[in-house]
Amino acid sequence: MAMNDSVNILNSAYLAVEYIDSFLPDNPLQQPFKNAWNYMLDNYTKFQIATWGSLIVHEVSYFLLCVPGFIFQFIPYMQKYKIQQDKPETWEKQWKCFKTLLFNHFFIQLPLICGTYYFTEYFNIPYGWEEMPRWYVLVAQCFGCAVIEDAWHYFLHRLLHHKRIYKYIHKVHHEFVSPFGMQAEYAHPLETLILGAGFFIGIVVFCNHVVLLWAWVICRLMETIDVHSGYDVPLNPLHLVPFYAGARFHDFHHMNFIGNYASTFTWWDRLFGTDSQFIAYQEKEKKKQYITKKKAN
Repeated sequence: MAMNDSVNILNSAYLAVEYIDSFLPDNPLQQPFKNAWNYMLDNYTKFQIATWGSLIVHEVSYFLLCVPGFIFQFIPYMQKYKIQQDKPETWEKQWKCFKTLLFNHFFIQLPLICGTYYFTEYFNIPYGWEEMPRWYVLVAQCFGCAVIEDAWHYFLHRLLHHKRIYKYIHKVHHEFVSPFGMQAEYAHPLETLILGAGFFIGIVVFCNHVVLLWAWVICRLMETIDVHSGYDVPLNPLHLVPFYAGARFHDFHHMNFIGNYASTFTWWDRLFGTDSQFIAYQEKEKKKQYITKKKAN
């Protein structure tokens, strides 16, 4: 009975969104995107699209999303939004990070990406424009993927902090006490495989078109680069996502090494009390700010 009720609620929500969507103006980018998508289908094989297309989406998205945070370090005005202001970025650290990223991207992640075509063939996942899900379905699927990945990340990430194995794997990622956007995927190769596996679980559950692979890649990169950015910028649209952790939440994890293990949302840390030190730290900072303002007045 409960299952039927859940299905009915989901169907009603889908119909409501579909009804609202019918009143929205046509997307001016839809036709150019359709033309580009059909051009890709006409000129490239499925293997090329799934493999090299996925690689291009990942690399272009990753480094483009890193650009704002990289530029912030040169803008004095933005420094007031930097979380750990006493630990500025250095060229040495950024160059070291970049070299490790290239190794991980092309020697760890690329071999995994090469399996994308066989995955889509095995599960008969379509590539065509007509089969592509509507935008609100993609948004819902990406959110579902994020919920699954977040659960995987919380428990495996917490395990990697165990004192018996921390120094062998996860310590690499924590070389940077004050993170910056490009450092999001700076990790030991084993960590890339262990925590990265959570990315694929949602794909297996939800994927009904190859476009979801790319949409979820972009969403996941947007989130992980944001929380590693080192900047808590006002009016960040990601803060509109319910229970979104954000940069301050994860920055504290790098500063404190203990707690705040989840990747995207706050509920697992709240449920298991692993955000208690973060909450205490926030209260302490609020008291400091209050005393400073009181003295100023």
